[in-house]
Amino acid sequence: MPALDRILGADGYPDKSTVLVIGPPGIGKEALGYWFTGSGLAQGDFCLYVTRLSVKEVMQDEKGFGIDTSENMPVWFASEGGQIKYDVNDLSGLSYKIKEVLKQNAGRKVRVVMDVISPLLMLNPPETIYRFLTQLFADIKQYDIVLMATLEEGMHQPQVLAAMQQLFDGVVEMRLYEEGLKVVPLLRVRKMRGLPPQPGYFDFSLTRNGMEIAAHVH
Repeated sequence: MPALDRILGADGYPDKSTVLVIGPPGIGKEALGYWFTGSGLAQGDFCLYVTRLSVKEVMQDEKGFGIDTSENMPVWFASEGGQIKYDVNDLSGLSYKIKEVLKQNAGRKVRVVMDVISPLLMLNPPETIYRFLTQLFADIKQYDIVLMATLEEGMHQPQVLAAMQQLFDGVVEMRLYEEGLKVVPLLRVRKMRGLPPQPGYFDFSLTRNGMEIAAHVH
């Protein structure tokens, strides 16, 4: 995504990093994961997609953004239709299976999308998810990997949101800003390993051709 890469720097997301995309429902967080996966598959990376949805549901949503992974597919951890069954109640099994798949693909560049953090937080104590992610991140960073996760804003207590953001190497925030009768989608990089703080927001729009980003003018 050239527009986002310009903000992140020439190399995009840092190597061996975890990135959290946070924002309200429906703003387009999942779209960043779709493009991240699609571009990885196009250049031969190994891609793993973990979702609470069925593969059919995700692929229908992808097509709305002009992405088709039906021919060149990631490995799916999904509630239905994937190579591996996703079970929200089995954290240890989820961690083990992710690490086993990565071990089988050691030596390749890896991209992982986890669209499951909010469901996990809703069904488990936050301390349990914090420990789960801390150990998982420590284990997977032995590989040439970038992991992207999404988190629903408005579903969790502020201290839980703060704890989750602290865990990740980078945080991309998407939000809606009301200007009179107009609602403007905004984006900022709250933090990213290797980059100085970037407090400013950018206007963004999502189309079938990707993301367009422009400086926000008040």
